[in-house]
Amino acid sequence: MKITVINGSPSGSNSITLQTVLYLEALFPEHSLTYLDPGLRIRLYEKDFSVCKEALEQADLILFAYPVYTFLVPSQLHRFIELIRENRIDLRGKFATQISTSKHFYDVTAHQFIENCSDDLGLKYIRGLSADMDDLLKKKGQQEAREFFRYVLYSIQNNLHEPARYPYGYEGRIADPEEISIPSESVRNLIGTTVIVTDCEEGSRLSHMIDAFRASLSMNSRVVNLRDFPFQGGCLGCFHCAASGKCIYKDGFDEFLRNQIQTADAIIYAFTIRDHSMGSLFKMYDDRQFCNGHRTVTMGKPIGYLVSGCLSNEPDLKMVMEARSEAGGNFHAGIASDEFHPDEEIRRLALVTCYAVVHQYNEPRNFYGVGGLKVFRDLIWQMQGLMKEDHRFYKKHGFYDFPQKKTGTMLAMYAVGAMMSNPKIQKKIGSKMTEGMVMPYKKIIENARSSKK
Repeated sequence: MKITVINGSPSGSNSITLQTVLYLEALFPEHSLTYLDPGLRIRLYEKDFSVCKEALEQADLILFAYPVYTFLVPSQLHRFIELIRENRIDLRGKFATQISTSKHFYDVTAHQFIENCSDDLGLKYIRGLSADMDDLLKKKGQQEAREFFRYVLYSIQNNLHEPARYPYGYEGRIADPEEISIPSESVRNLIGTTVIVTDCEEGSRLSHMIDAFRASLSMNSRVVNLRDFPFQGGCLGCFHCAASGKCIYKDGFDEFLRNQIQTADAIIYAFTIRDHSMGSLFKMYDDRQFCNGHRTVTMGKPIGYLVSGCLSNEPDLKMVMEARSEAGGNFHAGIASDEFHPDEEIRRLALVTCYAVVHQYNEPRNFYGVGGLKVFRDLIWQMQGLMKEDHRFYKKHGFYDFPQKKTGTMLAMYAVGAMMSNPKIQKKIGSKMTEGMVMPYKKIIENARSSKK
């Protein structure tokens, strides 16, 4: 079988993810593997896609291999998928799967992105392997890699694949929303500034949405268009910024990010849906924010979205947007799209953003935020010798809330567990156990009632 490996890692042959592919190639020599390296050579592929075209068209199986970067694939791989479309490469009927490595921070959204794009391209998608960065060093991880590849081979032999959510040629339901009206500008009577980060083109529908949003705000706003920034390239995953906070590129992105965007009181991201995502330019912006390491430097600030396109068809993208706010400790001000009721949604986003800024409102983290923070909390604790800036930030903000430090709670739970394991005590206590558990809450409620009298 001919397998074309799309190595999306900017580390090229030094990619940790690629080592799993090389391990499988050594174990299954009867299969022929061809390697493409958009992680390193995306600028070359933009100039000449012919070598990629040949490798893709000859493949029986296309294997995407990449590290997870900020909820999705690296921007270089994102751009490569755009190039497949732009060059009109016909991949219908071929099989596709993926291997990723990460610390499992939103690997699910990255995998769903590749599956969605595979559907778009007419590929028969087989569920991929999401491995920890260290898995291949362990016997268990090696076994999981072998079993994964055998499963892929079995699926191909029996023509088994996931049902397509986005069949080839499917463009989504094109809605006919009301025209977006731009209200007469409201009085700027609120202190603060909202920055709108976008990649929109002048005169586009998205540009019109931005104008309507700014007119609905009762605070100052400014627009930062990513098309105007001289990006030298996507994140290289080199960890040069881990200790210093300085990016290895000399294009000034870290200063641009901190001075032009993070100084605002609220951030709104405005984009048109492309390939089930924000597009490769926005993805490059996201990845380059790693100059902040894993530090949630804008936590507490509201973040919202202006989205042009069929958002109702993109559950994975909606998860990414909410998770981005939650993982960063930001208030999720909401999403306004032009699909159904753009006037109403844009007005709501403007009002909610202003309220959150004035009242410094933020909600407790949900699963997306709590789970994401715990993943990085454990990672930074282990890698504090390398990620020194992250470690200092996590210590300062009390993120090292390891369960084992709560000795009082642990001892109490041992006592409760011992009582619940004793049939005589359990029978005697009966429902009094749950009554005792809610007593502290009842006291709080009573105090609240008393305060209103």
